[in-house]
Amino acid sequence: MSKEKILIADDEEYIRKIIKKTLSRENMIIFEANCGKKVLNIMAQKPFDLIILDIMIGDIDGLDIIKKIRTDGIHIPIILITGKKIKDYDKILGLGIGADDYITKPFNPAVLCAHVKAHLRRNKNLNSLKQQRKEIIIEPFRLNLDTYKLYKNEKEISLSAKELMMIKFFMENPNQVFSKEQLYQNIWGDSFINDNSIMVYINHLRHKIETNPKKPKFIQTVWGIGYKFVGESL
Repeated sequence: MSKEKILIADDEEYIRKIIKKTLSRENMIIFEANCGKKVLNIMAQKPFDLIILDIMIGDIDGLDIIKKIRTDGIHIPIILITGKKIKDYDKILGLGIGADDYITKPFNPAVLCAHVKAHLRRNKNLNSLKQQRKEIIIEPFRLNLDTYKLYKNEKEISLSAKELMMIKFFMENPNQVFSKEQLYQNIWGDSFINDNSIMVYINHLRHKIETNPKKPKFIQTVWGIGYKFVGESL
């Protein structure tokens, strides 16, 4: 069984030492970073199973680091370390942009360790389920994740690469409303695309999957907010 790799990102050395000592006892491999720049450099070189990140790490705002990690498509758990002076708004914002949990200084190392183990266990179970799943079914659609072919009532629909990325995202998140910005961030990542381009892709996709594209049943417009994919998971 491989050991979990944990990145501890905090500009206070004694905090890193306390966390490292505690997690090392649990047979975890620990890496350290004392600044935001080093966090991003290390993460570009090797994969990790979890990150413990001080929101006030210094040279780069901790929230910006989270945004960068998520934009790069890295979905490992992130636990924020916050100080007593950090406002609840910043904690909520951190959780909203991609952090999974937070713990406030001063903290009990054993409690932090319990949080780490819980997130590692949850993420391992989630990854196991993803590996087992070979297709997504939202009636009347079926998306094969091995061949990346979409079927409607078992009839194949020919889609472009971007259209496949869009329908996959929608089918993974049925009945959820996404703004154009959220679609851009989750589907196009760092590539530049404007609102009109997103609307063009939506229209192209509707013409391929809807019976009546002018009155879409599956990709619905939520006026003033964005779009949602309506279906029922099986």
